[in-house]
Amino acid sequence: MKKMNYLIILLTTFLSCNTEAPTQFSEEVLNDTFLTLQGEEIAFESILEKHKGKTILIDIWASWCRDCIKGMPKVKALQSNNTDVVFIFLSLDRGQDAWKRGIDKYQVNGEHYYMPSGKKCPFADFVDIDWIPRYMIINKEGNIELFKAVEADDDKLVNALKK
Repeated sequence: MKKMNYLIILLTTFLSCNTEAPTQFSEEVLNDTFLTLQGEEIAFESILEKHKGKTILIDIWASWCRDCIKGMPKVKALQSNNTDVVFIFLSLDRGQDAWKRGIDKYQVNGEHYYMPSGKKCPFADFVDIDWIPRYMIINKEGNIELFKAVEADDDKLVNALKK
């Protein structure tokens, strides 16, 4: 009987955990800063504000990331099929030169920002980057429609773009 009680407690604890993905960015994340291609700092909130009322796909990537590069044709297909969607690329490259070379080498079209603190920043903590590429969808209302996808052809991602 004692084992059964532990099992019930364990299951109750597990099932009561909030595993829902967030639908809003925290204030700390919105205030996090990235670098533009021109080397200027920009707050994440300003990046989102520029595209208010539009669907945004965020692609967290790096030019050294084999899976990111393998996924680029799928991203380009998404771009072709969703011309009204804004594509924002956030780079985890180890340096700005490598980042810029990667954009050119792989002909990555969209808005580009560099994460100068890499995975040690409020944005990365919030998103809990455990794998790249990492895709997110922000809907026209500015809410996080899709918190996590690691494949550009993921059905959840494709469907979130249609909303």
